[in-house]
Amino acid sequence: MNRTPLFPAAAGVRPEAPPGTGIRPTPRSAAGPVPVPVPAAVRFRAACPDCRGRFELAAAALRLAIGATRRTTFYTFTCPECGASVRKPAGERIIELLTGGGVRTLRLHTAL
Repeated sequence: MNRTPLFPAAAGVRPEAPPGTGIRPTPRSAAGPVPVPVPAAVRFRAACPDCRGRFELAAAALRLAIGATRRTTFYTFTCPECGASVRKPAGERIIELLTGGGVRTLRLHTAL
């Protein structure tokens, strides 16, 4: 049985990659979330209720707003075909897909 520890014993010490693998550790800040890489080619299928156009949008073309209720949780985009501003409800699955795909998210807070 291999008794090599999975994690270094000393705090703040990062394990080294095996030689010849070409893997280099990435620098991390001491605090804050670890960014998740998202491919630049992530695209989302969407449709416009005004012109009935169907198209694909990049993550940068969408915005997600997460509110306290289902009514205040939605995503928005501008139709590339007719220019209409579109707002659609976002359920849990849509929220997962959009946030995982790198869509900018706004968290709406309720007044106290």
